[in-house]
Amino acid sequence: MTTLTVAQERITPFEPVALDPAAQNPPLQPNNLASIPELAKHWQDLDFREILSRKAAFLSVSQSNSLYKPGGVQYAEGHAFRGSLEATVKVAKAARATGNFELFNWIGYTIFRSGYPQSAFDRAQYNAWTGDIDATPEQIAWDDALVDELKELVEPGDREFPETALQTAFVGTDLPGTLARFGVEVLVITGIHLDWCIEGNARAARDHGLLPIIIGDATGCHRQEDEPAAFRRINNFFAPILTSDQFVEYLS
Repeated sequence: MTTLTVAQERITPFEPVALDPAAQNPPLQPNNLASIPELAKHWQDLDFREILSRKAAFLSVSQSNSLYKPGGVQYAEGHAFRGSLEATVKVAKAARATGNFELFNWIGYTIFRSGYPQSAFDRAQYNAWTGDIDATPEQIAWDDALVDELKELVEPGDREFPETALQTAFVGTDLPGTLARFGVEVLVITGIHLDWCIEGNARAARDHGLLPIIIGDATGCHRQEDEPAAFRRINNFFAPILTSDQFVEYLS
C-alpha cells in the first residue's frame, strides 16, 4: 500500500495558511486607486463611451487560485486583499450586460512550466519560479485553475485557455485570429501581473491594431510599490487606464 505524505494529500501546493494583511510589511493597501494616474494628455479627448460601444472583448489574465487562495504558490503577494478580484467581478458583470462584448476570454497562466519548450533563458527563469516546489499534478491543476469568484461568471461560449508565451496571449494561441474573425476592435483587460502579462498584452494588442483599455484597480504588480511606475509607463505609451467605476459609468 502506498502511503501519502501530508503534503501530497493536500490539494494545494503550499500549506493553506491565510495571510494577515495587517501584519505585512509594507502593509497591504485595499486597492491601488491612488496609484492610477490621470489619463495621459493624448487620451483625454477620446470619447470612451463611444469607444466602449464598439465590438469588444473582455480579457481576464492569470486570475487563478495561485494568486488569490491560501496555499497558492503566489498567494503571499497578497492579491486576495488588494481589490483586483472584486473590481474584475464588477467589470465582467457590467460588460456581460451590454450587447457589444463579443468574447469573454479567461486566460490562465501557469508558473509550473517544466513541460513547455524552453530556451536557456526560459529554463533559468522557470526553474527559479518552481524548481524547488515538489507539487503533484493535482496540486498544479488546482494552482492554475480560475478562481471560483470568476469561475461563477463563466458562461457557455466563453473561452478558457492558457498563455503559452512569457508575457502575452497574442503569441502561441488563437487569440489574434479569433478576435479578427469576430471583428473585435476594443479589448478590456484585467488581471495579474500589471507589469508583466497585462502590459505585455496591451503592447501586443496595440501592435495588432486593437484598442486595449486597462482596468487599473482590477490589476496589480507583484509588489504594490511597483504599480505607480507601471501605470505611468502603460498610460504614457500603450493604453489608457480606467478604474472599474469609470468603466461601469461609461457603459451606463
